Amino acid sequence: MRNVVIVGGGIIGLFTAYYLEEAGFAVTVLDQGDLAQGCSTGNAGMIVPSHFVPLASPGMIGKGIKWMFSSKSPFYIHPRLDRRLVEWCLLFYRSATPKHVDRSIPYLKNLSLLSKSLYFELAQQHPEAKLGLEEKGLLMLYKTAAIEHEEVEMAQLSNTVGIEANVLSRDEVRALEPDTNLDVRGAVHFTGDAHLDPSKLYNFLKGHLQARGVQLISQAEVLRFDHTSDTITHVVTTQGDFACDDLIVCAGAWSGKVARQLGVRLPMLSGKGYSFMQNNQPAIRIPAILTEQKVAVTPFGGQVRFGGTMEITDTDVSINRKRVQGIFESIQRYYGDFTPVAPDPQTVWSGLRPCSPDGLPYIGPTEKWRNVLFGTGHSMMGISLAPGTGKLLAEQLRDKKTSLLMDAFSPDRYS
Repeated sequence: MRNVVIVGGGIIGLFTAYYLEEAGFAVTVLDQGDLAQGCSTGNAGMIVPSHFVPLASPGMIGKGIKWMFSSKSPFYIHPRLDRRLVEWCLLFYRSATPKHVDRSIPYLKNLSLLSKSLYFELAQQHPEAKLGLEEKGLLMLYKTAAIEHEEVEMAQLSNTVGIEANVLSRDEVRALEPDTNLDVRGAVHFTGDAHLDPSKLYNFLKGHLQARGVQLISQAEVLRFDHTSDTITHVVTTQGDFACDDLIVCAGAWSGKVARQLGVRLPMLSGKGYSFMQNNQPAIRIPAILTEQKVAVTPFGGQVRFGGTMEITDTDVSINRKRVQGIFESIQRYYGDFTPVAPDPQTVWSGLRPCSPDGLPYIGPTEKWRNVLFGTGHSMMGISLAPGTGKLLAEQLRDKKTSLLMDAFSPDRYS
């Protein structure tokens, strides 16, 4: 039985372990944290085939520059003298082209649709998980004519590529959300999007994997990799040495550091985000994005999560209260009857999303090593793309081929 070591116990790492164990591999998951929670537990929990355009797109350059001057804006880059930051920004700028977007769309769309189908398969196979999986779609709520124009164009593109999107008037949106007195100009409803409770998902996967004999090792910071020629043989950590036949790096925001230890060029920075919970009164029924503010809204029964911002940083998880305040202030601008309560700073979640400069994840093998693969760089799409990523990595180890084309996700594309 081949022994696979996965570096990283977040949602990508756990789904990779899930499909590898299912395929008959012996699996060990190493995480530098305590595995009590991963970055994705505070995520919006959205499964969004509608998000098939990469973050690196032409419109983001102008918006990013404008947002840089607001302390409460949804996007911010910490200015500092850092070679990796300069490199990342330059590569982002070069990638933000219509040609890159056109090439990326089928890859992201197909991976998203695969992941969505795997989620519903998982929920059917494991009803005991009680994931809260629902397919209510996603409302892209907008208040201004300028954003309406952008969202309607996106809806047209979405329908062209086979992702259903309906443009709704103000009255049509209010009919879908009758309890909240929505103050919007209209919305685009992506009917095929879904959502679940990310904390329940994460805890189910951990328990299931442990019951199936997968080793989950906490506080295992990688110190070095031992190798012979082009093959990694051992992962040396603060919790001991772990022999491996294959190594998969799913270390989230720390994947760039791990890649450098392997001598692989993997441009990566962290996109820090925040979220907090509120009582869902009056009831918000359908997940939404408050488009002008880039705030995600996900109802979980009697609770609703509000989250957002993308702070490009390193591995700093400290909370910027002004960014949190920006999320908080956006709520009543859209949901008129909703009376939010300022969140206690102790209850605000912050997490780091691993961001590649071209907005595409790194999935697959690297030519530098015979037995090393990567599954990282999913940005804000970790939950949405996790099962598909894990399935493809398991397919590569088992059959050396995959059910989807993956060349756009190559970890060697910057080598």
